[in-house]
Amino acid sequence: MLTCTAKHILVPTEEACLELKQKIEAGAEFEAMAREHSKCPSGRQGGDLGTFRPGMMVEAFDKVCFTEAVGTVHGPVRTQFGYHLILITSREGKAE
Repeated sequence: MLTCTAKHILVPTEEACLELKQKIEAGAEFEAMAREHSKCPSGRQGGDLGTFRPGMMVEAFDKVCFTEAVGTVHGPVRTQFGYHLILITSREGKAE
């Protein structure tokens, strides 16, 4: 069974997402940025979404989590909720 663990930051605009990505790439801690800026309740836990399987997240988010590189900040990823930065922390197993 394929699973992924990830953290994310949800903000309302692409501009805000890009600004946060620049700060993180310049050395800001992803979890601190999530606690300070994320509009998702997971922000209180540093953006931690725990472990999930394909199909449990909205399509655009899911696609990034199960196809892009682990350990890299991806985004902006647009969904109906807003704009996300996604940090994939692990991916295990294989598609069934």
